[in-house]
Amino acid sequence: MSLKVIVPEVGESITDVTIAVWNKKDGDHVVMDEILCELESEKATFELPAEAEGKLKIVAKEGDTLEIGAVICEIDTDAKPANSQPDSSAQVPVEDEVPAISSTEKTGKVIEMHVPEVGESITEVTLGSWTKEEGSFVELDEIIAEIESEKATFELPAEATGILKQVAKDEQVLQIGDLICTIEESTAPNNAEAKREEVPTVTNQAQGVEGYAKGHASPAAAKILDEKGVDPKSVQGSGVDGRITKEDAQSASKEKQPGTKPAATSEQPLPVAGERNETRKKMSSLRKTVARRLVAVKNETAMLTTFNEVDMKPVMDLRAKYKEQFKEKHDIGLGFMSFFIKACTVALQEWPSVNAMIDGDEMVFHDFCDVSIAVSAPKGLVVPVIRNAEGLDFPGIEKEVKRLALKARDNKLTIPEMTGGTFTITNGGIFGSMMSTPIINSPQSAILGMHNIVERAVPENGEVVIKPMMYLALSYDHRIIDGRESVGFLVRVKELLEDPSRLLLNV
Repeated sequence: MSLKVIVPEVGESITDVTIAVWNKKDGDHVVMDEILCELESEKATFELPAEAEGKLKIVAKEGDTLEIGAVICEIDTDAKPANSQPDSSAQVPVEDEVPAISSTEKTGKVIEMHVPEVGESITEVTLGSWTKEEGSFVELDEIIAEIESEKATFELPAEATGILKQVAKDEQVLQIGDLICTIEESTAPNNAEAKREEVPTVTNQAQGVEGYAKGHASPAAAKILDEKGVDPKSVQGSGVDGRITKEDAQSASKEKQPGTKPAATSEQPLPVAGERNETRKKMSSLRKTVARRLVAVKNETAMLTTFNEVDMKPVMDLRAKYKEQFKEKHDIGLGFMSFFIKACTVALQEWPSVNAMIDGDEMVFHDFCDVSIAVSAPKGLVVPVIRNAEGLDFPGIEKEVKRLALKARDNKLTIPEMTGGTFTITNGGIFGSMMSTPIINSPQSAILGMHNIVERAVPENGEVVIKPMMYLALSYDHRIIDGRESVGFLVRVKELLEDPSRLLLNV
């Protein structure tokens, strides 16, 4: 029977995905829940597991964009694997080389071990070292290897008791789900216990695990050290057996390292005047999807932007007065974002259409405020959501903003954390933007743009004074939000920010 695997629903408002990479080849035999490929939407990357065991037939290719529900591949569940009846002698040809297993009793069952999922957003790992030798006897849950990702080092425990056959080699880069080794199940009689105890010692001496780990940089650490021009030999590793971790590399200073060479960037020649070179870089699937979605929003909504300006001095004075006490009591800094989120939640409840959305021929109004915050992440712009922001106080908002921002920076945001928002706030001011017209985050109906705080001359009581001013921009869908609601919302936000005591008194 041929089972069709379709693109699953991956989140609210997401209508299509792009195939980033296939982890399996056409014609491969796959098992239930094995990762087949990676899919990308405009918000995140996720994995597609096999829904049954059988022979894989790929329908869509890498780079293809598919609608939700489209067929991505097929699995022939009647097909049998090529090694369905393995020859135990062929699987473990080194039986005579290890005395510890000479008296084992084999069951003939071979267990395949695949690279496990080691964290969100991690798609590949590097096999750091084998701690057990090829053909050696291993016990269930015994550590047989160490694998490294860009974020941490993990130990790989044996999934069965038996004879180890290594498939992957040291320093080999593996995708999540790749075959790393096999274990032929077997049992050992009691008189072999002493010999088995010797195997780990022989293994470590034969492979030089300690010598490999000490002073060796993980892939992520090696890249950072290379960019800094730091010699790995001069860095003290804090990882397993002295391995240099990503954190060690980040804290390493080139100036403090003796005999290091200057960074490669400083040795590159300066461009010659008159040269007309070009560099082409292929757009990532994520960026292409984001571009397509942004164009769709511009074409499918009656988007309009209204502006206002805010005197930020009251907020800045209040923050400067209490930020030390705030941090000491709540163990979190007091930033500007919490004032804007708090002001917006109050205004959204007074102007509900700004917090609404269009669904077909209906307008959907929300009695809650799920505020999306635009964050610049390594893979591009992401928009995590602060749930029920109207019920959070200042410390609660600041902690949630920090939590989501850190997860975005580490590419660890999940689909639920980036879907379902009712209103968005974006802060272009951190990059120096003075004024912009932000694009609505569909299917929402409005987005607030914050900008740079600039000291400007403004009139006050018949005099010209210098104040820290910020332009605010509200882009909204004119199909559901009228000019009165958009201007009224923005004026209310301005009032609350220019007199922040109102936020505390709820007036």
